[in-house]
Amino acid sequence: MVGRASALLALAAALVGWFELSPHLGGLALWPSVLVVSFALMPAFFALSWIALPLRQNRRLVAICAALVALALLLSLINAPVFSNIAKFAAVTTAGWAFLTLFESVSWVVTVALIIPFVDAYSVWRGPTHAITTGHPAVFSTLSIAFVTPGGVARLGLPDVLFFSVFLAASARFALRPAATWVAMMIGLGLTMVLTTIWATNGLPALPGISLGFLVANADLLWRRRTRAGAQPRAEASSG
Repeated sequence: MVGRASALLALAAALVGWFELSPHLGGLALWPSVLVVSFALMPAFFALSWIALPLRQNRRLVAICAALVALALLLSLINAPVFSNIAKFAAVTTAGWAFLTLFESVSWVVTVALIIPFVDAYSVWRGPTHAITTGHPAVFSTLSIAFVTPGGVARLGLPDVLFFSVFLAASARFALRPAATWVAMMIGLGLTMVLTTIWATNGLPALPGISLGFLVANADLLWRRRTRAGAQPRAEASSG
């Protein structure tokens, strides 16, 4: 656990250093910026979730989440955006872990993974997210995580971070494939950023890529469990 704590602090310090330094490095062209965000900054941020994953079992998780929310708000009020950004990410990640405790079985998680891409797509293209990003950019800045590159910034909505943490923690809790899940969800996020740039849109829903990553990484395990669960009642009925 000491090793994980040290790695967590070292990575957080490296991210703080990058966010402080990058505005002074000049500008990057569009595609280099996209690649840096998709395949360096985002994986570095979500590596924090991976390293801290054992904390999902902490009995004081709700209190930890509340403390992190308060810290993020305080850092924002005193105009410390870099530290507030990381505290916000940590708060939403722990909120996702706390949310997962309400799920009784992995089938609940699969159901959510199948539904939320459609909800997110509607929200981004015609719903609340669209209204916020187009009419209230300051609100979206508050409700998102910033990924700063030399000369620019990309943002990821807080619900995307929350469900990433839900699916990652679910893969560990229900004995699926946590490492493969993390990698597949990161690929989904990276491809979402790339497609957003190719299609020159203001933004694409990120939850479809995240949900698909969770489902693809664990598809065979989830299918076998569903098959066994369906066969068990029939066996009990036959024996009765």
